[in-house]
Amino acid sequence: MLAAWAALVPLLYLNGAALLGVLPANGGWHEPEEGVTVFIRTNGVHTWIVLPKEIGEADWGALAPAEHLADARWGAASHIAVGYGNREFYLNTPTWADLTLPRAFGAFSGGGRSLLHLEHVHDPKPDAWQRPILLRPDEYARLVAYVVERFQRGADGRTIPVLGRGYGPSDMFYEANGGYSFYLTCNEWTGRGLRRAGVRTGLWTPFSESIMWRLD
Repeated sequence: MLAAWAALVPLLYLNGAALLGVLPANGGWHEPEEGVTVFIRTNGVHTWIVLPKEIGEADWGALAPAEHLADARWGAASHIAVGYGNREFYLNTPTWADLTLPRAFGAFSGGGRSLLHLEHVHDPKPDAWQRPILLRPDEYARLVAYVVERFQRGADGRTIPVLGRGYGPSDMFYEANGGYSFYLTCNEWTGRGLRRAGVRTGLWTPFSESIMWRLD
């Protein structure tokens, strides 16, 4: 009986993701003719929200300053790509070769703290892994507010970087508010941001495909 339940749980999860990924939130939304272009990026598993730095009220120079980076010159990049994930997984799984079962299970089950992963990106373009979305100014403002609210702040009110733990010269991790689990995955975090902005997307988006298929 236990083995049967163990086999059934992944099936229920996948079926739930498929169903709720197809059922739309904000079903009446459509892209405007003019607005602010943002991107949704994927590596096939994980998604990021890519925002222009110079549009909107967020002060990216204060939230993610150049001095936090291994190469401060990337601070002049035009865009910021923001992802969300489990702290242990992010810091100790820089490549899929570093993935272990305990780390995967810990992230999936909701153990541990979360991080924001910010990469400074210059002049992103649409491609197979990156899709543009045009937003109205108020939609964009809600999306930016959603991202900014996830930063954990220190006693001085500033964001908290995990210095020296970026993957390369242009990225950095920051302590985040909230947890990570099988329900709130990196992709569901992206989906929640799009739903808050008012964009048509799935009711639950735990997988990259749950989001990206609507943007093809």
